[in-house]
Amino acid sequence: MISRRALLISGLGGLGAFAAAGGTGYALVENDVLPGRVRLDKALGRCGDVPAPPAASTTVRRLAWRSAHRRTDVTATVVLPASNATLRGLPVAVALHGSGGDGASAVRSLALDHYLPDAVARGGVAPFAIAAVDGGPDTYWHARADGDDPIGMIIDELLPRLRAEGARTDRIAAIGWSMGGYGALVLARRLGARRMAAAVASSPALFNSYADAHRTNARSFDGAADFARNDVFAALDALKGVPIRVDCGTSDPFAPMARRLRGRIHPEGSMGGGCHDGGFWRPRLPAQLAFLGRHLARS
Repeated sequence: MISRRALLISGLGGLGAFAAAGGTGYALVENDVLPGRVRLDKALGRCGDVPAPPAASTTVRRLAWRSAHRRTDVTATVVLPASNATLRGLPVAVALHGSGGDGASAVRSLALDHYLPDAVARGGVAPFAIAAVDGGPDTYWHARADGDDPIGMIIDELLPRLRAEGARTDRIAAIGWSMGGYGALVLARRLGARRMAAAVASSPALFNSYADAHRTNARSFDGAADFARNDVFAALDALKGVPIRVDCGTSDPFAPMARRLRGRIHPEGSMGGGCHDGGFWRPRLPAQLAFLGRHLARS
């Protein structure tokens, strides 16, 4: 048993030496005692492949403007639930992309223009629109010292534009992945139960400390004080009354913090086999979209 595993992990830093020493190192990595769990699981094929999207497809619209809150040009990629649909009368879920991405890349990489119409047409989900908007590659969806304010942009610029086209925006939902999963929680905290119908945090980028955040992405927070102001765990009461779903792969580097969050707020969703990638995110979209649709319909 050990020879195959030793071969698989022999290239993972110094872990091969542990494996050759009787499997002790393998067991320690397997139990998250030593670093390298994610790389090990990728080597063992536990991350899974990115599945092909449903055949259904739908209309995608783009809204572009010069954002006062973000001080740059911003585009929202709006996914409608059917090709003949308009925004009129539809509730809205705002989609928040991950680090290094933008609204269009979230729609494209996650095939939201396929999963949403399939969920509505075949999954019995009440129709709603998804608006995936540009939040900046590393803003972590909160107001920054340089004046960039992606959450302010959503509330004061995106939602009024959607409302002007007939969408229902008095109560909205949010869904995000990685940095955007954290952002969905930040938006839910900002709006509260009165305006937030539901939030989905998929593999949310949550950190135990500013030092951890800085090591992962030096641009994620402006400093320790900025981290403290925007620490989701420091203001969990602000999420009370908001239906929340949290999903995360057990081979995801953010899995320990996702477990901690799940233990504190007891949301829907689950920890399951998978990594921090589309192989985990896409298969969960049908259930996540159904969750959003159910709560938006109640609004």
